[in-house]
Formats: sequence, C-alpha cells, structure tokens
Amino acid sequence: MAETLVGLRLAASAVPQPRGCRSSCAAQAHQRLAPLRRGRLCARAAVAGPPEVDEDEAMSIDNLCRFFDLNVGKWNGIFYQFDAHGRIQQEITTRLSVSTYGEGDLTSLMQSLYIKQASSEITFVGEEDPEPEWAEYKIKETNMFTVDKYQQIGFFLEQKAFALRYQTAGMLETVLRAGVLGEDDTGEESPKNLKIPSRKPSIVCENCLYSLNGNGRVRAFHISDPSGVLDTLIVFHENQGSVVPLTNSWTDDPEISSNDGITALLGRWEGHSVTKRSGVYGATLDEADTVVLLEMDNDGQLIQDNISTKTGTSTTTTIHWTGVANNNLLQFDGGYEITLLPGGMYMGYPSDISKCIEQLDSFHLEFCWMELPGKRQRLVRTFDAAGLAVSSTYFIETKV
Repeated sequence: MAETLVGLRLAASAVPQPRGCRSSCAAQAHQRLAPLRRGRLCARAAVAGPPEVDEDEAMSIDNLCRFFDLNVGKWNGIFYQFDAHGRIQQEITTRLSVSTYGEGDLTSLMQSLYIKQASSEITFVGEEDPEPEWAEYKIKETNMFTVDKYQQIGFFLEQKAFALRYQTAGMLETVLRAGVLGEDDTGEESPKNLKIPSRKPSIVCENCLYSLNGNGRVRAFHISDPSGVLDTLIVFHENQGSVVPLTNSWTDDPEISSNDGITALLGRWEGHSVTKRSGVYGATLDEADTVVLLEMDNDGQLIQDNISTKTGTSTTTTIHWTGVANNNLLQFDGGYEITLLPGGMYMGYPSDISKCIEQLDSFHLEFCWMELPGKRQRLVRTFDAAGLAVSSTYFIETKV
C-alpha cells in the first residue's frame, strides 16, 4: 500500500471523497475488520503514553454510517489554492452533492462535485455574455472497504472532524483546470500561469473541521511532491447555505511584512485533545489536557512549548520549538513549517518528508481553524516512518 517515490516509502494519497449516509444505516449490525497496523506516534504531535483501546468504540459499520450522515447534503463552496507563503493563487466556486445508496455494510457514498467553469477567452463581436457553465466531476464511491484500506479514516463524531488520505490529486487538478482554463484547456501537462498538483504525489492528506457556530466546514489538503516537499495547499470552504469568501487580514504582497496572523496565535492556549487510531474502528488511543505557549522575543525569534498531560495521570510531555517568521511562513528548527492562511487558518507540515523517512522518524500534518478570536480547533494527522497514517488527534483550545 505504500509506494516508493524517489526514495520515499509513502502511502500515496488521492482524489477527494467526503461521505454521508441515511440515519437507518447506523442501525446495521456491528462488524469487525482485520486489525490495523500500528505505528509510532509522532512526538511533535505532543501525544504521549501507550495506546489504550476501548473496545466499545470499535463499531466499524456504525462509525462509517455516522461519518456518512455528517457529510450528506448539498455544499456550496469556494476552492482556494495557496502557495507556501499563504498567498491565494486561485479561487474557484464549487458545489458538492453528497448522498448514499445501499444498506448495511454495502452502503456506499456518492459524491458529485460541480465546478464553475472559466469563460472562454475567445469571444465574438455582438455576442452576449453566456451563462456560467458547471463541469461535473464524479468522485469515486466510498464504502467500508475503501475508507479503511485506502483512505485510513480518522473520524471524530462528537467533535465533527475527520482526516483522510488519497492516492492521487486528480480531483484537485480537475477543479483547477475547469475553474481556471475552462473550455480553453488544451490538455497541457503544465499550463502557463497555473500550478497543477503533481500527478505522482507522495502525500495527499485531507483534514476537515466543522464550524463551532454554524453549518459550515473547511476541508484542507496537504499535497507533497514525489520527493516529499510541499507541492501546494488547497482549501474548500463550504456551507450548506451561502458561503462568505475568506478575507485576508494581511497583505498578499510577499515584500511587505505583517504580523496580524502571527499575533493572533501568540499567547497561552489551553484545551483538550483526543487521539484515535486510523480506520473505521476509530478506537481512542489517548486523551490529554494541553497547553500551547507561543511567544516572540525582541529579536523576532518564535518560542513555542507544547505541553500535554495524559488524562487521569500526572504523565506530562513537553516539546520545545524555536523558529522564525518569514511573513506568513513560520519555520521551526528541526524542519517543521507552518503557513498562515486567511480566515484564521494555518497548515503545518515537515519541510522535507524524505528526511523523516530516511531517519525512520514519524511525522505529522496539521490543520488549524481559529473561526473566532480566542477559540480554535486543530486536527493533526500522524504518519509512521513508512508513510502510513496511524492516528489522528483533535484539539479544542481557548486563549487565556
């Protein structure tokens, strides 16, 4: 299941496929799947202690149905493509229709993504502006087999959050081509002025967080190229109603520095984390009380302490980071980077995954959404040294 790409043994990631299901699905009989392979937890994720699996949570088909229920519906959205410095490269209007069919463990999720096509640059004198056209992309069906074997789901029902992996970035490429080139797309592998994700990515990871105050959500995609370096960052900002475009609280000019995004993160954050094993079993491995302290000294150096105390014990893990801010790109010692995005979001990732693989080290990808000042959610996806997604950790934190 892991694939060697330029020395990387990484679990390939792919065409997006969120999920949804009828409420009757949750009433189906419980089933057990083969145990998932365990991997080492990433120290950077500040999750400590041996796995403690609650067998009552290993619900397989029930968990999958609840995941389907969370996703079913019609989602109006805006697709954003960002570079490593948080600059918006593309902005495309989308619609996602999600439904289910079948019963029991044969229930499948069907998804159709509609992309607002770019108008042709070729026009004729006297011709009226045509109505916008929508390109349809049918996402591969999701079922009990695919969600566990290929997507290695990390699902948090109560928190309304999930993480998935994919084998290619084909859907994301389709959105970009239809939304930017439209009918003028000639099929070039590398169109001018358009960043297309690698067709052989080493990692494509989706982290999704739902709004704490409404029926919206954000799906964030990390895509790494075959060598393990960040290729592009993608965000779907979706709502089951009207969608308000993300606003920049800082300038898009890379030559002009602004500390707005960093300032919002500085200070003391207290909260709670839940870590779950990947797969439809979704057994809880760990829970902890967390503290994150982020400061910037007079020389502009970033200092961060991640403190995690395992629930019900006095076992505490502290991870210390130092780094620097390069406008909207935060670079920490040890090769970890964070890109600040509009709308109170950021995405974190290793600067070079291949080095983690060479050193037989686990690594993690992170998505954070501070929907309102002083309140944020984070989702961390941890991979083992073979590139397999072994766990996901959800954080809810308040600034104090």
